[in-house]
Amino acid sequence: MDARPSPIAGTWYPGSPAALKDSINRFLSGAVLDLPAGRIRGVIAPHAGHRYSGQVAAYAFNCLRGLQPDLVAVVSPMHHPYQAALLTTGHEAYRTPLGDVLVDRKAVEALGEGVARRLGLELSPIRNDPEHALEIELPFLQCVLGSFRLLPVMVLDQETETARGLGLALAEVLKGRDALLVASSDLSHYFPQATADALDAEMLHRIEAFDPERVMSAEEERVGFACGRAAIAAVLWAARALGADRVRVLKHATSGEVTGDYDAVVGYGAAVIWHSRSEAAPVPSSP
Repeated sequence: MDARPSPIAGTWYPGSPAALKDSINRFLSGAVLDLPAGRIRGVIAPHAGHRYSGQVAAYAFNCLRGLQPDLVAVVSPMHHPYQAALLTTGHEAYRTPLGDVLVDRKAVEALGEGVARRLGLELSPIRNDPEHALEIELPFLQCVLGSFRLLPVMVLDQETETARGLGLALAEVLKGRDALLVASSDLSHYFPQATADALDAEMLHRIEAFDPERVMSAEEERVGFACGRAAIAAVLWAARALGADRVRVLKHATSGEVTGDYDAVVGYGAAVIWHSRSEAAPVPSSP
């Protein structure tokens, strides 16, 4: 199996299968929530090391217990310099201590065709990438879902047009499938706790308002920050095109609550996206 080797197992999360599974199960058992009535389309989860953001991420992933999707699209930022706006893996699978997560190559190809048609961009495959933001979500998904196929997307271009086009292209690929969306993003970075709380509250308000346009504009307005704002917005656009009509913020915390250092914290938020109607909305055919 041509699997992407993990560059973060043993550092960002436990490296042994038993320790990793035990850690995630403890996070999940501590995330008590009331599930929304309706069909869950996706979640938004943080992507720091599990020690820092795992308890927040657990609120998002606990919503997926009992689901059996055949495809999960995980959309994350790309934190490293590449010469491409949108990236995916060139490997057949992602490897974690819990096993290999197979990539749905047909879905990747279909998404590549969609972003080329809508945006004139290539979904560029890369190998042996160092990006943590996508991989960090996979052990949680393995624990709550078991087996599934993966559609991995890493977003370098943070422009609104790119996020919208990616979201609508994702909706075309996922339409009619038993699929889930996962947006990977942390919130504000390295502000004092009180400032971070205010910035994160505004960003989470825009997310809960199901307003991807205002999620994208928050940083320009300097009222909210998210390193994966384009990933969040793309997933919101995709979920809305697939019929979702509700977002609920489930949990917010900061790194200070783990480290005790409240002078320069990173914010973490979890949310669930679902629709309360029985029929999904049609996917728009134009960009």
